Amino acid sequence: MKLFDPASALSARTSAIEEAAIIAMAQKARELKADGVDVVSLTIGEPDFDTPAAIRRAATNAMNSGFTHYAPIPGYPELRAAIAKRLNDDNAIPVGPTGVVLSNGAKQSLTNACFATLDGGDEVIMMAPFWAAYEGIVKMAGGVPVIVSAGADTAFKPTIAQVAAAINDRTKLILLNSPSNPSGAVWTEAELRALADLVHSHPRCLVLADEIYEDIWFDVRPTSIASLPGMFERTITVNGFSKAYAMTGWRVGYSAACEPLAKAMSKVQGTFTAGGNAFAQQGALAAITGPRDDVEAMRKTYHHRRDLIVSLLKAIPGIRTVSPPATFYVFPDISGLLGKSAGNTRIENDVEFCNWLLENHHLATVPGSAFAAPGCIRLSFAAGDDDIRKGIARLAEAAQALV
Repeated sequence: MKLFDPASALSARTSAIEEAAIIAMAQKARELKADGVDVVSLTIGEPDFDTPAAIRRAATNAMNSGFTHYAPIPGYPELRAAIAKRLNDDNAIPVGPTGVVLSNGAKQSLTNACFATLDGGDEVIMMAPFWAAYEGIVKMAGGVPVIVSAGADTAFKPTIAQVAAAINDRTKLILLNSPSNPSGAVWTEAELRALADLVHSHPRCLVLADEIYEDIWFDVRPTSIASLPGMFERTITVNGFSKAYAMTGWRVGYSAACEPLAKAMSKVQGTFTAGGNAFAQQGALAAITGPRDDVEAMRKTYHHRRDLIVSLLKAIPGIRTVSPPATFYVFPDISGLLGKSAGNTRIENDVEFCNWLLENHHLATVPGSAFAAPGCIRLSFAAGDDDIRKGIARLAEAAQALV
């Protein structure tokens, strides 16, 4: 009897998806730590704060009150209403409660949006550098990624002319992540207006706006593109509670859109999963309706860390750093260190650099290639000052060793 290879049963779409480099690097760092190596990890984009106590109490009380059963597929009405109010008041997005769909994390909202709007062969403009998961989600939904790249020269934001050149009759979505993971880039209101004008000139084009980092800003509060004239009907806004409220493990995200799009995304969610965790939604309700003191305190801490890590990076020869106006990431260009050697080891690209940096200097980072931006690395400053200082000191030592 011929042995069966289970791998032969995998779908083409599944086989085409690669393991995220972020996960791979974090796993390597954990393995080294398990072996007793003193590793500084600046990889994972997760707040190093605990979820605020009031939110935890609300979820505990909800469990004790019976919120342990299935929740409505699009979410509890009171939470949808609270999110809609916040989006109206703070973001000027004119969404009603029925336009809000709760999900099992913002990542599911992105997936819902892609499956609700994309047919096979529809093109999705993705502005590199972009979050590693985007490409896999788009491909799973049958979409075709069209990558428009930007570098440090334009603060990691492509020009409107670049985006315009990428649009054609097959374009269905423009995936906009502002503030951006991995670069921290923020599109200004003027830039968003120019993008909106471009969208209006293409009748079938929508914007999928990932705004998960909107509350972690340092210079000017970001603008939501859905707030601009005529853009609410053309935009699916995605957000969640993971970053601003330090609720990554709670898995509560949401989308906001006009009703036809919202209903379609709810239908997708009902097909793949169901409503989000019942008591976690009650914690989210406490988060969005309660005082924002903890959110503001975390934002100020990230601001301090941004200033610290940027000042340390700018002192390292061969590294070019753009100060991020938002998020808890910095995305230095290390192309000036590539093509050099340390002893018998020659470093040709950012992937080799990150592997060498981890193995020889015990600093875990993520290569820019994971975000379609080779020649850069991503550093997360969702870490304490001591780890930031120690990690950047190791990076400086590594840079000095390359000749």
